[in-house]
Amino acid sequence: MRLFPIVLSSAVIAPVIGWAEWMHWVASKRRLGNRASGPGRQAIIVLGCRNRGSRANYLNRYRVRVALRSIDPDATETVLIFCGGGVGSDVPEADLLLEYARARHGYAGAYLLDRLSRTTWENIANVVDLLEEFDTVKIASNSMHAEKARAYLWKQRPDLAQRLVAARDYRFGEIAWVKPIAAVRGIRGRHRSRATL
Repeated sequence: MRLFPIVLSSAVIAPVIGWAEWMHWVASKRRLGNRASGPGRQAIIVLGCRNRGSRANYLNRYRVRVALRSIDPDATETVLIFCGGGVGSDVPEADLLLEYARARHGYAGAYLLDRLSRTTWENIANVVDLLEEFDTVKIASNSMHAEKARAYLWKQRPDLAQRLVAARDYRFGEIAWVKPIAAVRGIRGRHRSRATL
């Protein structure tokens, strides 16, 4: 009898996790441009997530790791663009992302900071002019959120969206507890966008 709750939980949880993995895998491949990663100048936009306190939270640390593993060694130059104002605290998320990249991962490369944005739409709007000088653009976040940001770039500047290249945001089993929540939010966000059109 004690096994029944475990079996029942597994029967419910396993399909949800599988569905979320599939949703993220599909999202990682959508809304990309017509270029491939490689030689040239690349910008990697690191999206901040509401952060309370003076240290990068779990999701912000994950997003920095995605950005760092997305750096193409064949690129002529890579610039990380850290985004986020002080949404959850007085410290801008952009500063927390940069500090984590430097202190924990030894990042010593080029970077730019957007310390003003408070939403994903603003993340893109505030950096879009900076993207003119880059050959390729990647967005670092979880796959569903990165797809949302790519959709915003397509709306704001479709000419620059042609430069979008996939970041290395999808890995099977990574951030497993976040993926179902992000997948549900992503679906809700799509429904809201359609309702406003």
